[in-house]
Amino acid sequence: QVQLVESGGGSVQAGGSLRLSCAASRNIFSISTMGWYRQAPGKQRELVATITDGGITKYADSVKGRTTISRDSAKNTVYLQMNSLKSEDTALYYCAAHGVLGMFDYWGQGTQVTVSS
Repeated sequence: QVQLVESGGGSVQAGGSLRLSCAASRNIFSISTMGWYRQAPGKQRELVATITDGGITKYADSVKGRTTISRDSAKNTVYLQMNSLKSEDTALYYCAAHGVLGMFDYWGQGTQVTVSS
């Protein structure tokens, strides 16, 4: 079992930046794709960004160019740097670890991001 703990959320004005962190209880980056997802009130959870075990990144069109996913294996932590935030970025942001070949699927509890215009 792996615990994922998100942090770094908060309230920010439109145009501002936030860096979310996801700390894993042990290093699973070499055997998983790490992802950030978000869910706004009344909407379905959606993918924001992923980084594979090989370091390949992928972004939702809505955040492309404004967002960077990265990881620090020494700290067992994945980051989501979000810039030029918009009100539509307001959501509960979740971190997830998807094991290669479907070995496991872990989710964090989420961290709230609120962007005011």
